[in-house]
Amino acid sequence: MMFYTFRYRSPLGSIILAGDGESLTGLWFDGQKYFPRKRLSESTEAELPVFAQTVKWLDIYFSGNAPDFTPPLNPQTTPFRRDVYEILLTIPFGQTMTYGEIADRIAEQKGIARMSAQAVGGAVGHNPVAVIIPCHRVLGADGSLTGYAGGLERKAALLRLEQSFAI
Repeated sequence: MMFYTFRYRSPLGSIILAGDGESLTGLWFDGQKYFPRKRLSESTEAELPVFAQTVKWLDIYFSGNAPDFTPPLNPQTTPFRRDVYEILLTIPFGQTMTYGEIADRIAEQKGIARMSAQAVGGAVGHNPVAVIIPCHRVLGADGSLTGYAGGLERKAALLRLEQSFAI
């Protein structure tokens, strides 16, 4: 499978977009933890329709507004992580959820008594499509900022941006 990349300049630093030609498969801040250096070193820079859609989404977002669309996404991940990311996509602009709340939703969906918040944390931490799949909106049980692969400073900045403009 071919992978394509495109660089976007955000107010929080350079972002690399990755795609398979049809869908967005990755979005990482430069230097982000779990950055797939090898795969991206084998990619081709390109201007694709999915990247144009993603740039439009990011421009709207960084102007302080909630985009009313989502570019086509296809994160290459496990079924469990995909379930977690589907829940993340339901967290509204300017709002947050805890790892425990996500674990409770997963447990309910699977019809099991309990799901580990730590397992959810691992999935959230490995989110390959930062910002659009809003892992920055996930907080610790006590409302604290917890790990963010893009750095806690960026997580705080993203949450401040959303709080400043949330209705």
